[in-house]
Amino acid sequence: MKVYGVIGWKNSGKTSLMERLVAEITGRAFSVSTVKHVHHDVDLDQPGKDTYRHRVAGAQEVVLAGAGRFALMVEHRGPEPELSAVLSRLAPVDLVLVEGYKRDAHPKVEVWRAATGHPLIQSGDPLVRAVATDAALVLPVPVLDLNDTKAVADFILREVGLAV
Repeated sequence: MKVYGVIGWKNSGKTSLMERLVAEITGRAFSVSTVKHVHHDVDLDQPGKDTYRHRVAGAQEVVLAGAGRFALMVEHRGPEPELSAVLSRLAPVDLVLVEGYKRDAHPKVEVWRAATGHPLIQSGDPLVRAVATDAALVLPVPVLDLNDTKAVADFILREVGLAV
């Protein structure tokens, strides 16, 4: 599986770009999965629901399954899992796009907007291979138009060896 990250500060446009990239890349007949890193507890359950009761009772994993999809909830009851552990749980696909995990060791494109008021991450991370932005920047890595999803997808697919 090829892994590529989309990183940036809060409100920079990461999720919007991820959404557009998934549509663009799957539209090219590649299979894509995503991983989203969050800085708060993840809970799909609600108190009183059956799966919540299973989990609170001590189940290590709980699957909520229906006709259209299933969700696997894993209680790790310890430190936050490493990205590699999360990736090992995924079914094989052509590409996994990772939103967040900005400090992990995988290639990334940084989403940057001046309006966020944050500095570029790229200057301190050699794994940031390009910056997608709506600003005119001159950098030692490619600067991509944040609004040109096709160009960003082309760049990522070339980087992971999936370009046709």
